[in-house]
Amino acid sequence: MKRNRALVTFDQERIFRVIRRAADSNGGFEQDYTQGINDAIFVAGRNREGIARFLSDLVVICLNGAPHHQVSNFPPTVEDVQQAVLHVLRSTGFTKTADAYECYRWGSHWMREGAIAPKQFMRNGYPPEQMKPYLEWNRAHGCETIEGLNEIVRSGKVRSLIDGAIEAYEKSLDLAADKVLARLDAGDPLQMIWVSGPSSSGKTTSTVKLTQRLEKRGLHFLMLNLDDYFWALIEHPTDWINDRNYETPEALDIQLLNEHLKALIAGDEIDKPVYSFKEGRRIGSKRVRRQPDQILLLDCLHGFYPPITEGIDKRSIFRLYIEAMNPIYESQMMKPLVDMEWAGEQMTRFEDVRLLRRMLRDVKHRNHPPLATILHWHYVRAGELFSIIPLKGIADHILNGGMPFDFPALKPFFTGDDSIWPSPRDLESYASHLDAHIRYRRIAALFDSIEGLPLSTVTDPRIIPGDAVIREFIGGSTIKIPHNE
Repeated sequence: MKRNRALVTFDQERIFRVIRRAADSNGGFEQDYTQGINDAIFVAGRNREGIARFLSDLVVICLNGAPHHQVSNFPPTVEDVQQAVLHVLRSTGFTKTADAYECYRWGSHWMREGAIAPKQFMRNGYPPEQMKPYLEWNRAHGCETIEGLNEIVRSGKVRSLIDGAIEAYEKSLDLAADKVLARLDAGDPLQMIWVSGPSSSGKTTSTVKLTQRLEKRGLHFLMLNLDDYFWALIEHPTDWINDRNYETPEALDIQLLNEHLKALIAGDEIDKPVYSFKEGRRIGSKRVRRQPDQILLLDCLHGFYPPITEGIDKRSIFRLYIEAMNPIYESQMMKPLVDMEWAGEQMTRFEDVRLLRRMLRDVKHRNHPPLATILHWHYVRAGELFSIIPLKGIADHILNGGMPFDFPALKPFFTGDDSIWPSPRDLESYASHLDAHIRYRRIAALFDSIEGLPLSTVTDPRIIPGDAVIREFIGGSTIKIPHNE
């Protein structure tokens, strides 16, 4: 059943093609090879076409397994088929292929809704033209591969790499500030700035830095803490390990937030809720009014989610998107151990850096065990593939919060006697959390191949400045981080 409720003949070939395209957009199914998880599928499929056909067969099996689809009045809908594709890909360990498919799926959804234009469509989330400048920068500095990065660390040249990466980040922030002022100079009635992006990309540090730049140039701001718009805990059902999904935009009271934004733009006073995370509910309210010369400053995971700004003039909004997108090719030892054509290069996952950043922050500032962070990550990933990454095409400026020295700087916190990295035994009680097991194995293997920096180097502010993005997570930041207080 199509979205307009018309019935069409089921065509498995379309499922085969979309799975194959999703894999090819990331360099092939080999990018998802995990020994002991899906190696049997690689052996059975023998090549990319065979693997795609095998997976499409599994999708059909899943659809046929739903009893109501045997009734003529209840054929599978387009959404049913899409969910079955995702279920098959994720439950067989093809997570990167699933991510590409899911980002494409929701990007198509937002294009149908009119939230993004065709030229803003992000496809798998990381179009080559967007990644090319980052890869070229790394190549020019000799850190486009793990081997190259390791050599920089071993030779004691990491200080110049850190300085160069931070300089590039600061220049991008300067450009963002210039774009804000250009919008104002062009006559746009700019009244709000959104800083949005996936979890642990460095939004808070970047928001502070952008604000400092613009305040020096005469702008005034009113910051709104959007965490106060969370629903009470009682509104968040828990899963079987007592975990709650705070990573979806529906975790916020979207309707109230939208009403308050419109009121503040109009110059009206609002009763902004005050939320207590300790009690898990709203404990009061605070009267807030925006002065005529103030611009609303909003730091939010889901700041680009269309219902939040519905009915608000687009000319009044500036959107800054930030994500850690540092492309590094992995060591050759991480190639699949099967006899099939190999794409040649495998890249580290951007979300793995963010997972480690968040894990470290959760331990240091939220008394949240590392195991809980990795078990929760599938919620994080689902939320950002729905309403964050597919919408980044509407950004006025894209800022890269990923640094080539992230992995070496993070490694000392996850290895050695004081490591916060969970042990394999910690995951034994969660055998059904395949996503967590795959991420765990992938990151553990990556750490084995990376030359880490000494902890004394990482904590030295003369080497990694106190206002660097990574300080938001490893500690020692000279910028006030509200959620770390």
